[in-house]
Amino acid sequence: MEMEFEKLTENVKDIKSLIHTFNSTLENIERRLSRLEKVDSIEHRVAVNQIDLSDIKDSLQRIENTHSSEIQHINRRLDSHLVKIAKAEEDLIILKTK
Repeated sequence: MEMEFEKLTENVKDIKSLIHTFNSTLENIERRLSRLEKVDSIEHRVAVNQIDLSDIKDSLQRIENTHSSEIQHINRRLDSHLVKIAKAEEDLIILKTK
């Protein structure tokens, strides 16, 4: 009878250990999913900003046919701002992952 009790106790300990391992695995998965959600959110904002700026740039290029030299200057400045925004957003991503 005592041997059955010891075996049962051992089985319960094994089950507890498995549950603990399972919980640890779930916590790891949840942390990884949380990071992915943050990245998706940041990527979405980056995409929206790029689309908005691209639309502005396209409009300027259509107007460029009539006011060429002035618009080319604005176009170059817009390209410069696009690069600066992309770098700033990349820096934000790096900072948030630390």
